[in-house]
Amino acid sequence: MEIIQQLVNGISLGSIYALIALGYTMVYGIVKLINFAHGDVFMVGSFVGFYSITFLHLSFFPALILSMVACALFGVLIERIAYKPLRNATRIAALITAIGVSLLIENGMIFFRGAQLEAYPNDILPTNKINLLGVTVESKSLLILGVSVALMIILQFVVHKTKIGKAMRAVSHDAEAAKLMGINVNNTISATFAIGSSLAGAAGVIFGTYYYKIEPLMGVIPGLKAFVAAVLGGIGIIPGAMVGGLLLGVIESLVSAAGGSLWRDGVAFIVLILILIFMPQGIFGKNKREKV
Repeated sequence: MEIIQQLVNGISLGSIYALIALGYTMVYGIVKLINFAHGDVFMVGSFVGFYSITFLHLSFFPALILSMVACALFGVLIERIAYKPLRNATRIAALITAIGVSLLIENGMIFFRGAQLEAYPNDILPTNKINLLGVTVESKSLLILGVSVALMIILQFVVHKTKIGKAMRAVSHDAEAAKLMGINVNNTISATFAIGSSLAGAAGVIFGTYYYKIEPLMGVIPGLKAFVAAVLGGIGIIPGAMVGGLLLGVIESLVSAAGGSLWRDGVAFIVLILILIFMPQGIFGKNKREKV
C-alpha cells in the first residue's frame, strides 16, 4: 500500500513537471529554442497566485486563472523583447539570451521584493484525507492532479482542433511554407509563448498550494527538472512532455521512499545523462514524432 501512496504523490509532483515541460517543448517545437527563462515564469506565476490569494483574497481557481493570464502576457513580453530580434541569429546567441533573461527575472524579483520566503495559506484547498482501496490519499493531491490533467486535455484540444493550433503545427513543420500560405508566423510564435507560459503560471500556483513555501530562486530546480522531463519524453513532442513529467515525478517519489531523499534532485540529472547516452531522441522518438 505504501508504494501506491508514493505513486499518487509521484504523479501529483510529475503533473507539475509536465505542465512546465509543455512550455519548453512547445517553444522548442516552433522556434528550436530552449527557453531557460521558463522556470522563472513558473516562479512569477507562483508569486502572482500568492499575492492574488493573500492581498486580493481570491480563492484557488480565480487565483489560478489570474496567474495564467499574467504569465501569458509576461511570456509574450519576453518573446517580443528578448527573442524576436534573434529569430535569425545563431542558436548559441539565443541560448545565452535565454540564460540572461532568466538571471534578469530572478534578480529583478529579489531587487523589488527581497529574497525572503513567502508561504501560501494552508487552507486554500481542502486537506481532508480520502481512503481509496485501503490507501489514504490527500484530497489536495487528487485535486491538483485533476486540474493538471484538465489543463493538458485543454492544451491537446487547442493544438489539434483550433485555428491557432493548426497554425502552430504548420509553423513547427515548416515556417517558410506556413508564411507563404498566409499564416502570421510572428503571432503564432507569440501565441505559443503565451500558452506555454500560462501553463507554467498554473504550475506555479499548484506548486505553492502543494508545498506552501515559495521564493525568487524557486524556479531554477523545477525548471531544470522540467527540461529533463521534456528531453525524456522527446523534446518538441507534446505528449512526450506530459509522459516525461509524470515519469520523472514517479521516479523521484520512489527514490525518496526507498530512503534516498537526498538523491531526489540528483536522480533527475542521472535520468538526463542516461537518456542522452542511450535514447537521445526521447521515449517518443523520431520515428513516432508528432511535432507541436
